[in-house]
Amino acid sequence: MTFSLYLTSIAGLVQLLQYYYQRGCLYRLRALGERGNMDITVEGFQTWMWRGLTFLLPFLFFGHFFQLYNAYTLYQLSFHNDCVEWQVPVSGLIFFVLFAGNFVTTVIVVLNKINQQSPKEKTKEL
Repeated sequence: MTFSLYLTSIAGLVQLLQYYYQRGCLYRLRALGERGNMDITVEGFQTWMWRGLTFLLPFLFFGHFFQLYNAYTLYQLSFHNDCVEWQVPVSGLIFFVLFAGNFVTTVIVVLNKINQQSPKEKTKEL
C-alpha cells in the first residue's frame, strides 16, 4: 500500500510540475503575441524557457530513476522463494522499459534544445 502511494505521489508531482511549465510557456508566448489563445503546443524553443526547464529537469530525472529503482526492486523480488507469480518480473520489465524510454527521450530532447541555440544565445547565458 505504501509503495503505490509513493509511486502515485511522485508521478503526480512530476505531472503537476510539467503542467505548470507548459502552461507558463504558452502564457508567455500568448502575452508576447507569438501564439493564439487556442494553441496547445509550441514549436521552437526560446532562451527564456530554459529557466523553467532547468527547474523541471531534476524532478523529471528523479522520476526516471524512481522507475529504475522500481524495476530493480521488482527484478530482485522475482527471485524470492515465495514469488511464484509471473506478474512481478513482467512489472519489473515494464518499469525498466518506462525508465529507458523516458530517460533516453528526455536526454535527446535536452541535447536537441542545446544544439538549437544560436552561438550568440549560448555566449549570453555564460
